[in-house]
Amino acid sequence: MEVTLAKRETLVHTDHEVIFEEAFKSNFKALHAYSYTMLQDEGMAEEIVQTVFLKLWESRDRMTIHTSLRAYLYKSVYNESLNYLKHKKVQRRYMEEAMVAHKQQQTEETEADNELQRQLQRALRQLPEKCRTVFQLSRFEELKYQEIAERLGISLKTVEAHMGKALKLLRIQLADFLPLLLIVLPNLWGYG
Repeated sequence: MEVTLAKRETLVHTDHEVIFEEAFKSNFKALHAYSYTMLQDEGMAEEIVQTVFLKLWESRDRMTIHTSLRAYLYKSVYNESLNYLKHKKVQRRYMEEAMVAHKQQQTEETEADNELQRQLQRALRQLPEKCRTVFQLSRFEELKYQEIAERLGISLKTVEAHMGKALKLLRIQLADFLPLLLIVLPNLWGYG
């Protein structure tokens, strides 16, 4: 059944629910197939057609259709499908750009972390041997000062002195990296 609406009153008044229901039943499958050919997505094609019918129903009181209802529906499904494809293209482009930016950020962070590790190792090698040993036992093996003193057979005061000296020298040598060190290795600068 083809419904032609030359006048606004046709949908607004008499039996608009019956006309709408008949239009939905007689056109839904064909419109769905039409949208599917554009989208290649069953669910989205169904959603597009439902959206077109919903908009038609919501605007029935103020709408004037100058062509056949079927032509109007096909044109509406075409436009909605096209808008969806454009939106997906924008989303895809945004996601690709976000992924590229994320990979670039990861690369930069990895490079910064690698540089930090190199500088830390270089700075540690420049420490006197006892200072380096005490520092490594405290910060990397997480031993308490008393445990370090017992393990190395030195006094607690000597451990504290070595740690103080190590921290002072490392702060000087790694001054450019301190903000990053505080984030990456927060327990590095605390006292045991």
